[in-house]
Amino acid sequence: MKKYKIQKSPFVVPTDDGKLIEEHWGNSTQNPNISIAHMVAPPDWSEPHQTPEFDEFTIVISGKKQFEIEGEIVVLEKGQSILIEKGARIRYSNPFAEPCEYIAICLPAFSMELVNREQETV
Repeated sequence: MKKYKIQKSPFVVPTDDGKLIEEHWGNSTQNPNISIAHMVAPPDWSEPHQTPEFDEFTIVISGKKQFEIEGEIVVLEKGQSILIEKGARIRYSNPFAEPCEYIAICLPAFSMELVNREQETV
């Protein structure tokens, strides 16, 4: 029995906001302890505030990504990374003109049950 697995076709998470999410490992591959996803956030993209029950690491490959963490604005650029600990109130966005490509790693794996997204107010 092989002691490795190769992911050749990541699970593409359906979205309605133009964001590309390719989960290589996570709940889609029966790995509930970790998720690893390649993402591309289009210009002017944002998500609602959330308070996840998982740690999330982000590594920016290209472009810039904005993080609003407990009310503080942090912007990361290509080659930078961040760890946001579980329980932090956060809002992810890309208010910039270029797409942002990044890798996200969540411990335990990302799930809608653990993300605790707030309702958007219109």
